[in-house]
Amino acid sequence: MDEMEEELKCPVCGSFFREPIILPCSHNICLACARNILVQTPDAESPQSSRASGSGVSDYDYLDLDKMSLYSEADSGYGSYGGFVSAPTTPCQKSPNGVRVFPPAVPQPPPQHHLLGHPGSLPPIPRNSCLTCPQCHRSLILDERGLRGFAKNRVLEGVVDRYQQSKTAALKCQLCEKSPKEATVMCEQCDVFYCDPCRLRCHPPRGPLAKHRLVPPAQGRISRRTSPRKISTCTEHELENLSMYCVQCKMPVCYQCLEEGKHGTHEVKALGAMWKLHKGQLSQALNILSDRATEAKEFLVQLRNMVQHIQPTDGPGRPLIVTSGWGTLKENGVEFEACLVAQCDALIDALNRRKAQLLTRVNKEHEHKLKVVRDQISHCTVKLRQTTGLMEYCLEVIKENDPSGFLQISDALIRRVHMTEGQWGKGTLTPRMTSDFDLTLDSGPLLQTIHQLDFIQMKVPSAPMLQLEECCTINNSATLSWKQPPLSTIAVDGYILELDDGNGGQFREVYVGTETICTVDGLHYNSTYMSRVKAFNASGVGQYSKTLAMQTSEIAWFTFDPTSAHPDIILSNDNLTVTCNSYDDRVVMGNSGFSRGVHYWEITVDRYDNHPDPAFGVARVDVLKDVMLGKDDKAWAMYVDNNRSWFMHNNSHTNRTDGGVSEEATVGVLLDFTRGILIFLINDEQQGPVAFEGIEGLYYPAVSLNRNVQVTLHTGLPIPDFYTPGEADLSGSVC
Repeated sequence: MDEMEEELKCPVCGSFFREPIILPCSHNICLACARNILVQTPDAESPQSSRASGSGVSDYDYLDLDKMSLYSEADSGYGSYGGFVSAPTTPCQKSPNGVRVFPPAVPQPPPQHHLLGHPGSLPPIPRNSCLTCPQCHRSLILDERGLRGFAKNRVLEGVVDRYQQSKTAALKCQLCEKSPKEATVMCEQCDVFYCDPCRLRCHPPRGPLAKHRLVPPAQGRISRRTSPRKISTCTEHELENLSMYCVQCKMPVCYQCLEEGKHGTHEVKALGAMWKLHKGQLSQALNILSDRATEAKEFLVQLRNMVQHIQPTDGPGRPLIVTSGWGTLKENGVEFEACLVAQCDALIDALNRRKAQLLTRVNKEHEHKLKVVRDQISHCTVKLRQTTGLMEYCLEVIKENDPSGFLQISDALIRRVHMTEGQWGKGTLTPRMTSDFDLTLDSGPLLQTIHQLDFIQMKVPSAPMLQLEECCTINNSATLSWKQPPLSTIAVDGYILELDDGNGGQFREVYVGTETICTVDGLHYNSTYMSRVKAFNASGVGQYSKTLAMQTSEIAWFTFDPTSAHPDIILSNDNLTVTCNSYDDRVVMGNSGFSRGVHYWEITVDRYDNHPDPAFGVARVDVLKDVMLGKDDKAWAMYVDNNRSWFMHNNSHTNRTDGGVSEEATVGVLLDFTRGILIFLINDEQQGPVAFEGIEGLYYPAVSLNRNVQVTLHTGLPIPDFYTPGEADLSGSVC
């Protein structure tokens, strides 16, 4: 719990949060501290005066400008957030814990935390006041509600309370006037801890108080933690309780917000359901982050072992040739230095001069390696402490029984956990330095070439390092980048890149060459591919790099393929719309093939004249392009006119079904490899029975049409509601 303390302290005052409020950027600040860092903005820079100046900038323009400011890497830190206008920059100061904050425009009275819960007792906030987040430095203009427009973070307040109580050995009486005595009982109805004198004076066992239940202080602390907190009220409608959750705005709302406010047209869900859903998402994210923290602890042990291996010591008899790997004491710089000294001492005076030069190089290598490893230990230790603190804080938040309070901060916490987990994945747990000295001293032609005495390389290459920040997947393609370890002096002739089959199968070579970046196309959608790379030279093949998991896109986005289409096909609209120059049927296919998962796409009929028979379905890569789709054994299709449809494969017509197409009609194609079936829809209704069964292998979306028809392709669509996949596990397989 000690590592969580950083999460529970205000970035302005450096103390534990007292009545924290949630800013639009999801950071927290004490209510009193927020008042102390308010800056009054001139009227000319307020949102109203800016829009009244006739600049022609709409509300949506301001919102777009704010979003650009929020996410731009070149942002100065004083942009805007949400729907607020950017505030002017102000000279900054340092808070007690080192975070930059902005001073108030006028002196503020000292914080009165016992009054902060009552807005009526607060002094009025100046018009057009500006508040800047002390952590991300986003600035915003307050509206007429002032600080009351921000929701109170009751969950964080509860976690701080529990944390402080856990640090207190004995519970104190809450009614003692001077030095509080140790509490002996706690009244569950009054929610007050009493010592014996105060209990007899303030809580006598008679009258209405006789029915109150008194429990031991320890039991009272537990019941206070588990008791439901006060129901939250809406920041815009203070008399209404928060009862629903707006999915679009990601915030709890009241019924009046739905009936009269800006959430009236938004999708809302039950508060309890979203509470449970977000708790589950946060728990799943924490599991992944916990694994990263465990890896970091093991990694720190490795780095500390490297320090022991690199640290030079005295002692003779250390061998000269050093091999790669973490190794033993014979395989590190300590052994190398001793052997170098022993051989150089046996050489003539000319060699002694060269020996001094070589020892200087080795010592510099020692210092450099130690510095790099120690710096990485320090950096990783700090990051691990922050990660552990965030984990403990999140676990305390999950214990909360207040749905609305939890949902006020759950999105931000989930994002923080994912972001922290992602930071561990960017090469953080990869050593920046090796303890080996991959050098060999060649002493053969010593007397003849004493002035050229140097190290030579006689080893296979080290394992390459994957450049995680440059590795990515786009659609069903994966790009991998790698490099040799820093300070590696071993020559490399080329690299071998290997991928598995995306389903836990054997690795296979996909690239051999001298480049250090490679893009692999044509992978399966929504599959996880394991990748690794190794280097080679004249001495042999080195070790594999660490294995990297690459996840392809869950949703299949594709277009029609102009390269494989019949020459009479005309493509437009970025290859999403097709028609034909010929009165005969011509075939065009999609540019992506499928062999696993469940896939669904739709085709809209833009033009339909003279009762033609367009066909829709799937085909092998070598399907005939100059006949109707389904005429040969390489295509499975449904052809349709304005009244009826038929299924066709290998020129066999089956299952005539009433109902055709016209202009603006939509034809859907559902390809399910888990069942091995193909289904067709017209205008969101299934057309006939299951069209084809036993579907397996590689298939491409395909269409055949003539000049009387024009269609447009729509991809990346969800599976129709009426369709329920089979008993096979389809999680992560729907595209």
